[in-house]
Amino acid sequence: MGDFLVVTLVALVAVAALMGLTAELAQRTGRVSVVDTIWGPGFIVVSVVSVLVSNAISDVEAVGDRNDRAWILLAMVSFWGVRLASHIGKRSHGAGEDPRYEELLARGPGGIVRKVLLPQGLAIWFVSLPVQVGVVARDGVGWLMVVGLALWATGLVFESVGDRQLAAYKQDPDRGPVMDRGLWRYTRHPNYFGDACVWWGIYLVGASAWPGPLTILSPIAMTYFLVFATGARLLERTMMQRPGYPEYAARTSMFFPLPPKRSS
Repeated sequence: MGDFLVVTLVALVAVAALMGLTAELAQRTGRVSVVDTIWGPGFIVVSVVSVLVSNAISDVEAVGDRNDRAWILLAMVSFWGVRLASHIGKRSHGAGEDPRYEELLARGPGGIVRKVLLPQGLAIWFVSLPVQVGVVARDGVGWLMVVGLALWATGLVFESVGDRQLAAYKQDPDRGPVMDRGLWRYTRHPNYFGDACVWWGIYLVGASAWPGPLTILSPIAMTYFLVFATGARLLERTMMQRPGYPEYAARTSMFFPLPPKRSS
C-alpha cells in the first residue's frame, strides 16, 4: 500500500503539470479543444511515471512478475494513447473550436480550468488507477492477463477500423446521408465501444494481482464518460437532427454491437 500511495501521488502531480501545459497551449492556440489531443498522452504520462516510480522504490529482488505486468500495462496504454492522439490531431488540424466546449464555457460561471482542465485531469488520474495499482502489485493470475490483452486488442480493432471506415465514408462523393457501413452497421459508435473495451482490458490486466480488482470503478467511470457524459449521448443530440439518422438509430444499436433490426 505504501508503494501505491507514492506512485499515485506522483502521478497526480504529473497530471497537474500536464494540465498546466495544456492550459498554456489552449491560450496560445485559442482552442480549448486541444485538451482532446492531450487526452491519450495524459494516460501515457501517468503510466510512464507510475512504472519509473514503482521501479525506483522497489527492491530489485522483488521486481520479477510485477515488472512484467508493469511493462505490459505501459505498452497497452502507450499504443492506445499514441493512436488516439494521432487520430484526433489529424482530425482537428485546421479546425476551429469544438462547439461542445463553446457551449460548456458559455454556461454559468467558471473558466477553462474549472470546467475543462480540472475534470479532465481528475478523470485521467482516476481512470488510470488500474495501471497505478498494477505496476506495484505482486504475483498475479496469468489467464486474467490473457483475457485482458484479448479484450484490449478487440477494442483497439473497433477503434481503429471504425475511424478508418468513417474517414473513407467522408471522402466518398457517392456516400449516403448516414454512415451505416462496416462496423457502423452494428453499432452507431464503434470507436466509443472500442475505447471502453480497451480500458476494461487494461483493468483486467491490472486486476490480475491484488489489490487490482478494487479499481473496478475506473473502467466503469470511463464507460460512463463514453456513453453518457462526453461521448455517445452528447453526440447523438446533434446527429439526430441530420436527415436519415433517426431511421438509422431506430435499426442500429447505440453502443454494444448487435445485428441491425429489421424495418417494420
